[in-house]
Amino acid sequence: MPRTATSSLHRPPRLSAALLTGALLVGGLAAAPTAASASATSVASATGTSSAAATTAVRVNQVGYLPDGPKRATVVTTSTQALTWQLRNASGTVVASGSTVPRGADAPSGQSTQVADFSSYRTTGTGYVLAVDGSGSAPFDIRADLYDALRSDAMAFFHHQRSGIAVDAALVGSAYARPAGHLGIAPNKGDVSVPCQATVCDYAQDVRGGWYDAGDHGKYVVNGGISTWLVVNSFERAERAGKGAALGDSTLRVPERGNGVPDVLDEARWELDFLLRMQVPEGKPYAGMAFHKVHDAAWTGMPLRPDQDAQPRELHRPSTAATLNLAAAAAQCARVYRPYDSSYADRCLSAARRAWTAAQANPALYAPSSDSTGGGAYEDARVTDEFYWAAAELYAATGESAYRDAVTSSSWHTSADAFSPYGFGWADTAALGRLVLATVPTGLPASDVTRIRASVTSAADGYLSRMAAQGYAVPVPADGYFWGSNGEVANDAVVMAVAGELTGEARYRAGALETMDYLLGRNALGLSYVTGHGESSSQNQHHRFWAHQLDASLPHPPAGSLAGGPNSALQDPIAAERLTGCAPAACYIDHIDSYSTNEVAVNWNAPLAWLAAYAAERPSTGGEPPTSTCAVTYTVTNAWNTGFTANVTVKNTGPTAVDGWQLTWTYQDGQRVTSAWNATVTQNGTAVSTRNADWNRTIAPGATASFGVQGTHSGTNPSPTAFALNGSPCA
Repeated sequence: MPRTATSSLHRPPRLSAALLTGALLVGGLAAAPTAASASATSVASATGTSSAAATTAVRVNQVGYLPDGPKRATVVTTSTQALTWQLRNASGTVVASGSTVPRGADAPSGQSTQVADFSSYRTTGTGYVLAVDGSGSAPFDIRADLYDALRSDAMAFFHHQRSGIAVDAALVGSAYARPAGHLGIAPNKGDVSVPCQATVCDYAQDVRGGWYDAGDHGKYVVNGGISTWLVVNSFERAERAGKGAALGDSTLRVPERGNGVPDVLDEARWELDFLLRMQVPEGKPYAGMAFHKVHDAAWTGMPLRPDQDAQPRELHRPSTAATLNLAAAAAQCARVYRPYDSSYADRCLSAARRAWTAAQANPALYAPSSDSTGGGAYEDARVTDEFYWAAAELYAATGESAYRDAVTSSSWHTSADAFSPYGFGWADTAALGRLVLATVPTGLPASDVTRIRASVTSAADGYLSRMAAQGYAVPVPADGYFWGSNGEVANDAVVMAVAGELTGEARYRAGALETMDYLLGRNALGLSYVTGHGESSSQNQHHRFWAHQLDASLPHPPAGSLAGGPNSALQDPIAAERLTGCAPAACYIDHIDSYSTNEVAVNWNAPLAWLAAYAAERPSTGGEPPTSTCAVTYTVTNAWNTGFTANVTVKNTGPTAVDGWQLTWTYQDGQRVTSAWNATVTQNGTAVSTRNADWNRTIAPGATASFGVQGTHSGTNPSPTAFALNGSPCA
């Protein structure tokens, strides 16, 4: 999102598009000649060479396909008749064949397309090529571990973007190692004691740490909040699916590995700590609010390593939107981190409460759109959606009636627009509130939960419908190619994946996986937008340190970095010069100075990391990750005036073993658990969560695990009636 001054880079010459054999064409020549030459040029001119992706009309996921997942490709052609496709293995042998389905004009890409579907082929292998009418695709694999590397690389992006810590060569390689940035060590001026802009405050604040937001050195609470939420939510979802171990301790390249805490939570905590430091201290004006952002007083040039930044740093006025981002992310922290660090969870919850109270007292303190010198404005003059999201997280964390009332009284609680055609994003967060309430047990009435879950599946159905109507199966509308469109695509995939979790219907997982196809090469440019993944991938994203295009001694962006993607508004000089007339889905150029199409940002990599972790999971059967099948017996074994004991037995009624479990329920009359045996029990408000002990971690098919709780009650002591094992309802 942040803009930067254009450098004096010598720009490579234009390269013209090349026609292929037969009726196959590159770019949009079939329907939009100007867009076609722009789209083909945008790939080739940035790299200086023609590439397979820039010259083949057969567009595939260049990384590959899962054996049990959808396998579709798009063919750019003027032919109106079905064409024969052949799938060839690495030795050139035809292993499958069939006919394409003509789709005709595809408005977003400006191309005429057909679709080849080879989903029925499930044999694993490497170096497959899909051939259509004399043209072959980029090579790709079919294998179950297809996304393991991307899961790791997409998360490693955040470690690379850390501020306030040296990036160690032992973790990232010598090319990407660098000293800590913005710790007040010359020539840096901050971030251990950063003053406010004039008239904002009369003190300095320690706001070190966190993630650099994008290609510059700014740090923004509204973008950090949603990004942190998505990173933590990826772990929550994996835990519900019984797959949390893949994101557990020592699974990522982070310095905290081996500390007993899931690495994905260690990474998110680096940003959470920064968000907490951005809260206005007690006794100061706007106490409890969050400063909107911190960045340089003026735009810095390129390239520039973080520790070499000599610009003064400034805190910008608190905003209601930033404060509610802090409240939501910190409340989520209170829920998810409690089993690993209860004192930190308490600290998060305290900060979330203070932020909520401060936002209620200052409900319309908006960041001005004019505040864009040295960093992006991130203005947002509608914050009712942030209030809804924060209330949902605080209610899920505490079960308290005040937050429940804030949820149910919000217009977003029943609005049909919580999931818009453009998905969710840093300025549109109502959908996050819905996702929380759809997946985290709370005390909401069953009818409310049913309606909320239906809104998730309805949104997912809309994305699937749009994908089915397009040649490239993209979930965004034709006018949805704006700044950060690739993040929008990945966010839509998150919604589809959650819909699959809620319903068990494989079509939602298939839709989520097909969005990965788009990001990794099945698109109007035949280019993978993720560095290092795919035969021809983006490699010159806008960044001040990953700036090889400007300085050969500096690296390209590390593998797993997602480019912002097509932006039909052409909001930078390079895009305006080279992409005039482009079709919306082709308005992209892999050039370091095209910040409006080719920047990186934490809020785009966060849903990519979420999606990669989801896609990397190994389903036991079918295309949908298995949902736990279970039955629970809750028996009160003793009761007295103010207390009780109960025995809980959970039975695995499914066909596969449960390896690691979390059982959740909600008390209806204020009961509080005071102790437990044979399990670890935590309680937030009315919501209770129990985790296995080491010795009863595995529940074989047909087997049971039992544990006991002791608690207090006042008046009545009704037994809970609804339980969920790893997020899935039990009988």
